[in-house]
Amino acid sequence: MLFFRVYQYLGPVILLPLTYWLWWQRFEDHRLVFLILSIPIVTAYIVPGLGTNWLKLWDFQTRWKLGRFRPHHGLLFGSAASMFALICLAPPAEKIDLLEVLRAGFVLGSVLAFWNWLYDIYAVKSGFVRVYNRPYADRLGAEAIVTDYAPVYFGAFGFCFGVIIRLAELWFIQSVQTEPFWPFLIGCHLAATGLPVMAYVANSLARHGESGLRSYEGVSHET
Repeated sequence: MLFFRVYQYLGPVILLPLTYWLWWQRFEDHRLVFLILSIPIVTAYIVPGLGTNWLKLWDFQTRWKLGRFRPHHGLLFGSAASMFALICLAPPAEKIDLLEVLRAGFVLGSVLAFWNWLYDIYAVKSGFVRVYNRPYADRLGAEAIVTDYAPVYFGAFGFCFGVIIRLAELWFIQSVQTEPFWPFLIGCHLAATGLPVMAYVANSLARHGESGLRSYEGVSHET
């Protein structure tokens, strides 16, 4: 529990400026750095914000919260995800093609799926995060609870994120385009926010016959 309580504050303080600087060293374009960092930050405010306070699928056991949601969550996840992307996706040596775009999505999706799965297992085990999904209602352990959502959701998000990075490099660096930046940014945010949720819902329908958007808080006796 101590790790999660310290890391949630220390992580963004260290990683966010460091990640911004490292991406700027790579692109030398503040617009592209803003694009890369804003994708996971905005997603990590919208999806968990709705999931905690509206759907009540989970909550954080921490001192500073807006309802059931910690106000710094987007900065924490966004800085970490952007750093993983920087480490996993080196600048392409050749012109970016469709295979490279898909490869980047697969690599980053695999990495984010694994590390967020592992992180959330220990967060649930420690009691720092409580998740009220179907495996919770079935009285299963932390591994089953987290495996029900983390690999598919974070894997899908990582895939979208990796594809976005390569497309941004293809369009704005290799093709030396300046427009349309803002329509591109908006489209990327819509995809990164919506597609992983759709993947999670589809997976939940296939596994449980339900959308996975129902909270089982207080009804853990169900089977």
